Amino acid sequence: MSGHIHTRFIATARGLSDDLADAIARLGPAELPSGRETPFPLYLARAVAGQQLSVKAARSIWSRVEASNGERAFCDAFCVERGEELRSCGLSNAKVKTLIAIGEATRDGWLDGEALRFLDAEGRANELVKLWGVGRWTADMANMFWFGEEDIWPDGDVAARKTLERLTSPRRKTIRTAERFAPHRSHLALYMWRHVDAPPT
Repeated sequence: MSGHIHTRFIATARGLSDDLADAIARLGPAELPSGRETPFPLYLARAVAGQQLSVKAARSIWSRVEASNGERAFCDAFCVERGEELRSCGLSNAKVKTLIAIGEATRDGWLDGEALRFLDAEGRANELVKLWGVGRWTADMANMFWFGEEDIWPDGDVAARKTLERLTSPRRKTIRTAERFAPHRSHLALYMWRHVDAPPT
């Protein structure tokens, strides 16, 4: 399927910008990865803990969190009583508050990934942002990388948005540009992130 998407993306991009089409062609097909092997509440907690950090820093902090949690069940590890201990792992006050909210939601049973899977992407995002500290960007990432939604354009992601602007035109709304690639806008975001990491030609 990714090869078919890739071919269509090049043709679609050619009608918008040669730079965009050439970048997509050079990068090759983009596979949407899946995080489904991780329980959803744990995936969400890791995503929150790693926000606005380098991959290396995020892994370092999360390894300290896991060590701190010890043998506790996930839903018991993130609670108000452990707030100071979690902060000592390198988490900000805001992230600790969000992890505690995720723990509470898990204990209450409404953060079950299999139950959320039956909602559409928009409905699921609307549920997730009810959690303190979980914003639209986090919900978009969860929709893409855990639930496997193929038609998410995360316009709140600075790297994806700015890269698309550079490859097309800063005068054109990126949401409008991304609409041309529906129903596979998640793949467009993957191309933009890969382009940022690709060596110059």
